[in-house]
Amino acid sequence: MKQQLPPGPKGKFFVGSLEEFQRNPLLFFRNLLEDYGEVAYFRFGPFQKVFLVSDPKLIKEVLVTKQRYFVKSRDLTMLKPIIGEGLLTSEKDHHLKQRRLIQPSFQQKHIGQYAQDMIDTTKAYLDRWEDGEERMITEDMMNITLGIISKTMFNMEFTKGYDIIGTPIENVMKLAIKRMRSILPSPLWIPTKTNRQYKKAIKELDSVLYSIIDQRRQSKVTSDDLLGVLMKARDENNRVGMTDKQLRDELMTIFLAGHETTANALSWTLYLLSQHQRVQKKLHKEVDRVIGNGELKPEHYKKLTYTQNIIHESLRLYPPAYMIGRQVDEDVPLGDYLLKKGDMVFISQYVMHRREDYFTHPDEFIPERFENSPPDSLPPYTYFPFGGGPRICIGNHFALMEAVLVLACIAQHYKVKLAPNHPEVKPQPLITLRPKGELRMVVEKRNIND
Repeated sequence: MKQQLPPGPKGKFFVGSLEEFQRNPLLFFRNLLEDYGEVAYFRFGPFQKVFLVSDPKLIKEVLVTKQRYFVKSRDLTMLKPIIGEGLLTSEKDHHLKQRRLIQPSFQQKHIGQYAQDMIDTTKAYLDRWEDGEERMITEDMMNITLGIISKTMFNMEFTKGYDIIGTPIENVMKLAIKRMRSILPSPLWIPTKTNRQYKKAIKELDSVLYSIIDQRRQSKVTSDDLLGVLMKARDENNRVGMTDKQLRDELMTIFLAGHETTANALSWTLYLLSQHQRVQKKLHKEVDRVIGNGELKPEHYKKLTYTQNIIHESLRLYPPAYMIGRQVDEDVPLGDYLLKKGDMVFISQYVMHRREDYFTHPDEFIPERFENSPPDSLPPYTYFPFGGGPRICIGNHFALMEAVLVLACIAQHYKVKLAPNHPEVKPQPLITLRPKGELRMVVEKRNIND
């Protein structure tokens, strides 16, 4: 067993490689793999040792076979003021217990029930679109997915959902990313302007969620929406249900994961389609063949195979969850190296999905690559947009179905193209990977066989 450090950049004396990471983590990670190989070492600040792991076998060790030696990274624990002890941030026994409680909510029978809500919400939103108008697609996708998660989770319509929930979430996320990327973030009890804004946005979110939970507790009407299923869930040992705080934490986690990530995936997909007319025409042909002039129905999902491949390929190029961070909780051997307690490990889906030794023409948008090699047939941990192991995204099937049905709904009625004189579209790696700035598109009505 070798114990010396892997190769990597020397970095600056005090900050190490933090500035390069903050400036462009996607480029920084790709350069690390290219320059130093599948395990690279760098520093954050004077003492924090960090490893980028890009070997699929070692990724499996971190996420699966040796996952008990790792906990969530400091970055994600800093989200606890927002999402509490939800599935995203909870650890070990508590995480396992909560996952067992929540898992039934995402079984196939429930996801199937949610499919019609996904279609109805999208169609209602698209009724606002007009032929030839320019739309802020990033905001549209946020509103659609916000409406879907509101309907499937709370069985309620948020006609002004972006203002009620979307705006405070947006504020929270921007402030959170600043804290996560700071060497020494100020403790929340210090009344700085940023801390006050952060707390205010969290308080607004709490107010909405607790009022919904309270109304449901007082109501005698049972519902099969996600909140109803969670409220009925019982611990298999003591038969105790979730407290309001547990419900709030899981709802906040699902809300963030269930609307932000899918909205970004759809925005990237529409952008890619606008740049690849051949793919967009092929999508329209499939939608016309499967749906025709009729109504999109949940049972069409399995027949929309090319539409699914478009989503898979979009998730490959621009995975909303573009990296995974872990903190070493106990000394552990990993490949040729010994990782010490307190060390950090990063795994980047963005980097792995663009490796030319696993994907031919890795930077090109080619949905056909998944026709003969579906995601399940690829070597493990070369393509993993939803993570992996015990902490794989619990809503992965929900998210895939949602993205495919929303895309099919749009494609049945519209062609999309980038707005004239649009600036170059670049990725912005915040908590999720989103298009930087505004993504403006012109939507044009289409008829079958256009």
